[in-house]
Amino acid sequence: MGIIVPVQKLSEESYALVICYPKPSSAELEKRIKELKELGISAIEFSGSKVVANLPVLGKGCVGVVVKAYRGGEEVALKIRRVDADRSGMHHEAKMLAIANQLGVGPKLLNSSDNFLVMQYIRGKLLPEWLESCTEIRLKLVMKEILEQCWRLDAAGLDHGELSHAPKHIIIDEMDKPFIVDFETASLNRKPSNVTSMVQFLFIRGAVAEKINNMLGSRNENLIVEALRRYKMDRSRSNFEIILETCGVYVTTL
Repeated sequence: MGIIVPVQKLSEESYALVICYPKPSSAELEKRIKELKELGISAIEFSGSKVVANLPVLGKGCVGVVVKAYRGGEEVALKIRRVDADRSGMHHEAKMLAIANQLGVGPKLLNSSDNFLVMQYIRGKLLPEWLESCTEIRLKLVMKEILEQCWRLDAAGLDHGELSHAPKHIIIDEMDKPFIVDFETASLNRKPSNVTSMVQFLFIRGAVAEKINNMLGSRNENLIVEALRRYKMDRSRSNFEIILETCGVYVTTL
């Protein structure tokens, strides 16, 4: 467990640097603490593998900082908009995540405001770390479920936008359930490429693909590329299942 700080004490300078990262002001801090109270956040826990302002956090990106928080007695994940983010609020990401949730994808969106997203807290590991201790059958089941989630996003016309390199965008929980996270650049206005991007990441290029292929045995990359090409032309269920087969993860149950 990390450092748990009640919301009313977040005005202290060291904590303010995270709540209003990277440059706090008194007016912005006051506004954000009020927002947190309105969202029902009672405390923030500073823990995790990343560091912001000398405090541990769950994640840090170009748009926000993610920390563990408490809403009453419930553990939640809280995404805090950076004050220098290239967007004025969190409403677009909240909308995209809500749509993904309707498809059974992503951590559950619990609440949102101008500067915060309150989401389901996933107790698990990022995909690269999870790979270090999984078995072959568990790997096949999880890979299939990840691709199934990408297929549902494609079918709904929602493009995640960052799945071609996704080491930080997939969390596997303690029950081996995968979650695709971080919908800040997602869009309904461009052609979705979730399946093709994810297959390239998982099976074709990069350190994660190399690790997976070492565990599952080499694949015929030409067949995978051909299957992806066919799927791009016609994103049908049958063409998607051919991708599962060529990737070697076509299993009948999760």
